[in-house]
Amino acid sequence: MQRFRTAAVAALALVCAAIGVAAATASDAPQDGDPPAARIGACKLGGGVEHVVFIQFDNTHYNRDRADVASDLEQMPHLLRFLRGQGTLFTNDHTVLISHTAGGIVSTLTGLYPDRTGLTASNSYGWYRPDGSVGFSPAFKYWTAPTDAVRHPLPSLAGDGQRTAPAPWVPFTRAGCDVGGVSTANIELENVNTDPSGDVTTVFGQGSPEWLEASNPATRSQAAGDFLGVAIHCAAGGGICAGDPNAKPDLLPDEPGGYDGFQALFGAKYVNPAIAHGSACVNDMSGNPMLGPAGTCGFVGFGHSGAKETLGTIAQMHEAGVPVTFSYIGDVHDDRTTLRASGPGEADYVRQLKEYDDAFAAFFARLARDGIDRSNTLFVVTVDEGDHFAGGVGTPQPDGTLGYTHAQCSDVTSCPSNQMGELFADVSSLLPTGQASYAIRPDSAPSFYVLGQPDRTDPGVRKLGRDLAAVRVTDPYLGGARVPLAQGLADPVAERTLHMVGSDPARTPTLTMFANPDFVVGVGNTGCGAAVCVPANAPAWNHGDVQPEIADTWVGFVGPGVERGGIDARTWTDHANVRPTVLALLGLRDAYGHDGRVLVEGLREDALPRALRQNGPTVRELGRRYEQLNAPFGAFAQDALAASTRAIASSSDAEYASIEQAVAALTDERDALAAQIKAQLGAAAFAGDPVGELVARAEIAQAERLLRRAAALPH
Repeated sequence: MQRFRTAAVAALALVCAAIGVAAATASDAPQDGDPPAARIGACKLGGGVEHVVFIQFDNTHYNRDRADVASDLEQMPHLLRFLRGQGTLFTNDHTVLISHTAGGIVSTLTGLYPDRTGLTASNSYGWYRPDGSVGFSPAFKYWTAPTDAVRHPLPSLAGDGQRTAPAPWVPFTRAGCDVGGVSTANIELENVNTDPSGDVTTVFGQGSPEWLEASNPATRSQAAGDFLGVAIHCAAGGGICAGDPNAKPDLLPDEPGGYDGFQALFGAKYVNPAIAHGSACVNDMSGNPMLGPAGTCGFVGFGHSGAKETLGTIAQMHEAGVPVTFSYIGDVHDDRTTLRASGPGEADYVRQLKEYDDAFAAFFARLARDGIDRSNTLFVVTVDEGDHFAGGVGTPQPDGTLGYTHAQCSDVTSCPSNQMGELFADVSSLLPTGQASYAIRPDSAPSFYVLGQPDRTDPGVRKLGRDLAAVRVTDPYLGGARVPLAQGLADPVAERTLHMVGSDPARTPTLTMFANPDFVVGVGNTGCGAAVCVPANAPAWNHGDVQPEIADTWVGFVGPGVERGGIDARTWTDHANVRPTVLALLGLRDAYGHDGRVLVEGLREDALPRALRQNGPTVRELGRRYEQLNAPFGAFAQDALAASTRAIASSSDAEYASIEQAVAALTDERDALAAQIKAQLGAAAFAGDPVGELVARAEIAQAERLLRRAAALPH
């Protein structure tokens, strides 16, 4: 559900048909717990690992959202016990900016910050056309899809040099391993669009049978179940694709080092028979066949990809000999049946968490029967973001749950105390007149694109920034207090510091607002006759923003080479560290440098690359300073954001210029030092080149000086 939220608010059509489906059966469907097939191909993973199970939740919390309501992970004890008891669960993890599903998942998959993947505004983004007008694009597209094939043909995932960012399955397939993808961002088809930019066109080609099925309104919902959300990228030598007439070329024309001769299976229509003994259906963890929107066997849809659906598919993949899987599990706070947001402790929220926990209990038991466990399998479980609950205090119910008011609240000064739902703020009604014309990507962290793409110092841009800083709104969830709508503001100077300026200059917003997290900021009719209100059927879990409940997340590792460290709440980490940690454990490497580092704090000494062991304490300290210097939620970036907010709000152009010049100069120094450190840490992890003690100590001192100077910026 979170994958579609932002675009829905922005009125960007990310449509996946949700048609009532009839029950179907598949008598030849495999039964849960079928014995694992012999691994297909010669998958060469190091460190004693034979399987990789990577799972990324949407908006699932380790910390409690309300003190009297158990957290999401506390209500999934089978998963929590597994991560805490069998490996290391880092609970001081952090997202990227902005904190959304697309950017969070892609950064975790690649080890790159959004400025190197193109998803700098995440779930959707704007881009300037040559005439200065603004187009918008969803971020959820297949890996090689363009932004707009006709009007802006740069890759949607515009990485270094405006080339498509490297694909995360490549080191695995080159090592002879098939890689399965289930619902996770952009490694399977994300839409059934047949325009020149659509995924069906990108992967299958115009005029193909798949394209014809998707382009026909009568079969479009069938195409959604047939082709979306599931894929297998096949190993060198063919893997599970060998001899399969449905295999398609796995084209990655921008991949470093080339990527020729590889194939893939796209969509449940082709994946299911390959992993389920020829059956068109795969069962979920409850033993029920999974059905697409048309009521036939297929992909259930991103909004319905809960634990039992995703886990059922990846279990079947591993049993069929697909040793590596990347997967996504939908937001537990959104009811999968009604597609309605639920508040902490609400009955459907509690029920759904119990269903998720039951699915994990069955999943771990099933894999164990198959001989797939921590002795030979690397499990990585994390979350794309933590969201902020926009709502009041739940009312106790007779069954021990909490009740909330889901109705529209037009007068925010008199909402019920148990009201829930994000507050939509029509910013055009809240600003003074005389603003420059702009387009907006609505969000809790909205992007403003001033038409014509003027410079940040343009008088109209400066006025817009000052006026945004001055807006005050009533927040019923804070006792009716009048509060600033903006809690942070960044223009391209601070956006660069936050890794929000990529290789495509047309995407850089004029301004990014980090709003009060109870609000979604947009333009247009709120639907209830007020500039600020809780609309009917409003979502209630806001993301994209900078508040701790959104930014602070978790990641757990279990398997060969991983310490049984339990809960690690001290180690500061973020999404970009997952990729290098996984590859270091497996003895694989990417053809590019990561923005993250190997999380040595969670790995056994004998599992670390030798060069990372040398001068180990100093290398660890260097890695920690590097994160505070370079990460979007590190101290340097957050101090720069605070300074940028003051500068943009200032009525003095001289003060604005002074602060912005200081932020830009510090960011230049930061970028140079960060590039040097991450290259050294990467060489130690993947090239066997140790980091010298004296060099590391000098870099630590330099990083500390930069951090102090950033902290001294005017806030």
